[in-house]
Amino acid sequence: MDIGVLLPTGTAQWGPADDPRELVAFGRYAERSGFSSLFVNDSLISPRVEALTMLAALAPVTEAVTLGTAALMPFLRRPVQAAQALASVDLLSGGRLTVTVGAGFPGRFGRPLYTLSELPWERRFARLDETVALWRALWDGADAFHGEILRFDDIPPTTRPSRAGGPPIWLGGATPAALARTGRLYDGWLPYPPDPADYASGLRNVHKAAADAGRETEDITPALFVSVRIDNDIESGRRALDDYARATYGMPLEELEKIQAVVTGSADQVLEHLGRYVAAGARHIVARLGAPDLHSQRDQLERIADLIPAVQVAADHASTSESF
Repeated sequence: MDIGVLLPTGTAQWGPADDPRELVAFGRYAERSGFSSLFVNDSLISPRVEALTMLAALAPVTEAVTLGTAALMPFLRRPVQAAQALASVDLLSGGRLTVTVGAGFPGRFGRPLYTLSELPWERRFARLDETVALWRALWDGADAFHGEILRFDDIPPTTRPSRAGGPPIWLGGATPAALARTGRLYDGWLPYPPDPADYASGLRNVHKAAADAGRETEDITPALFVSVRIDNDIESGRRALDDYARATYGMPLEELEKIQAVVTGSADQVLEHLGRYVAAGARHIVARLGAPDLHSQRDQLERIADLIPAVQVAADHASTSESF
């Protein structure tokens, strides 16, 4: 059972006195506190430290944690250049990179970014899958790639990652098509369904698609992206998360929690809710800290760190039950 944290790289999570250079120390502190992964997100919707820049800064100052994206938007970058950058981060970290990718969402969180990137909105999922296939080919030493959308001849030698085949690539998303594509093509699944039952059914569909494609289900990491806030009780936690949702997304919590997993309450209540996702099959939790500045983010980090042993025990119990 792995438990990681999403670093607050966006300016919406910084207070007036915060120095973004503190994010490096924040990541190191998270590793010392028992978190097994550090993730960053990727967007042009709001100002932030660029995702791969942040991971490159963390690579030489951390030792064992996985460094991940949740999620990288490949269409924001030229595909060959992105393959080079990802391989470079993997090299600098000694093979600790995990890349979750996404194709963007309808509305203001996705389609305008395609306009900025001068790419068509249509066939975005096919473009995503081909981009990942191109990366993997380049990491294996290919000098050409011929897909339906992406076609390159005479590619110069590219940077090879630390690991043969490159870093694992996960897919975000929980539509039926995304579940099928995860099972066929990807190394992990990182959704954020509001209901643990939806996580369980989605994971079953991922496993079915993997089996139908002749893949081992154990080769696909079942992960979960979830916003977490530990507070005095559910009511006070929801008030704080409502402020967070409005600052981060420009929408109230009651709208955000319809589309994203959100967990709050006392430590025991948060543990109980996370346990439902663990029982549903999640084995790598990426927690986004529901707090508005780096000081309160660190407080939340410490509170969640205290729950890590109990969540791992819950995972052990769930795995034991599955074996019978």
